[in-house]
Amino acid sequence: ISFVSNRALMLEKLEQLKIKFEELGRDLGNPEIISDMKRFKELNREYKQLQNIVDTYNIYKNVLDNIESTKQLLAEESDEEFKEMAQLELEELENKKIEQEEAIKVLLTPQDPDDYKNCILEIRAGTGGDEASIFAGDLFRMYKMYCEKVGLKLDMLNSNEGTSGGFKEICLSVTGENAYGILKFESGVHRVQRVPVTETQGRVHTSAASVAILPEAEEVDVEINEKDIRRDTFRASGAGGQHVNKTESAIRLTHIPTGIVVECQDGRSQHKNLEKAMTVLRSRLYEKEVEEKNAAIADKRKSLVSTGDRSAKIRTYNYPQGRVTDHRINLTIYDLSNIMNGSIEKIVEALKMADTAEKMKEESL
Repeated sequence: ISFVSNRALMLEKLEQLKIKFEELGRDLGNPEIISDMKRFKELNREYKQLQNIVDTYNIYKNVLDNIESTKQLLAEESDEEFKEMAQLELEELENKKIEQEEAIKVLLTPQDPDDYKNCILEIRAGTGGDEASIFAGDLFRMYKMYCEKVGLKLDMLNSNEGTSGGFKEICLSVTGENAYGILKFESGVHRVQRVPVTETQGRVHTSAASVAILPEAEEVDVEINEKDIRRDTFRASGAGGQHVNKTESAIRLTHIPTGIVVECQDGRSQHKNLEKAMTVLRSRLYEKEVEEKNAAIADKRKSLVSTGDRSAKIRTYNYPQGRVTDHRINLTIYDLSNIMNGSIEKIVEALKMADTAEKMKEESL
């Protein structure tokens, strides 16, 4: 959906969307569609997306109608005191009209088609040795607590624990409404500045961990030839109890054409681990396709918020000063302890707003 500045065209577009919304409402009550769960879910998602637009449009139409009736009243009324009250009301309505138009601009801004999908969350320790692994563990805890707050479910796919705590790497499935849309701006390198628990002389060190958020690809998104996959089974390592360590339930998939390797060893069932590994493999191949498409249009859109470059340092967590800084939007918050306890909603919302502003600017150009 593209936003058009001309009000008449905008109203026409909104009216078309309202008709579409009403059609979808009728379709969702159709027994044939209800029986087709995949089709029902697709239509229901589209219905929910349009609902906000239609609700805002109805408010906007009501404001326009009130403006017209107030103007007519002003033209016909002779009582000065009454006209003064009507003039004040008209000014309030004009301000409300501007507010609603801004809200509509945001709602009509093109959305990422992957926003509604579940996603894969990967955290890997970077430079900094044991401290980087500990920090990766801290980031995992932060995202776990945040996901609980916003109603997203985490499911462990694979992990490799650090020697002094935390994780060398950890891979999770995140499921829930708009999971990818909520977390997608977290991709990139996260830095921590603090005195490591392993440091004996009290010096502040800088360590890093990389975060990747991949939209979960379905079979219809990516076609994989079975002949292109090498499958290996092995015994799971680390925590998991005797059963996990005694059976070859862990799965390693290698996609031969791209060299992408995926491991899944969290579940006891080899079949379930294979299913999870295939989901991650599809998601990585899908992301690779999307990255290649984005690279082709990179010169047209140099986004500050979502560069697509996982090597970019996006955020610093400074413990001595108790601050967190997101370098993409120059946002600094002095509330480190709460942020590390999952309260990252201010950062998430600020990044969404910055991305929307960029898209709106593009649309106007």
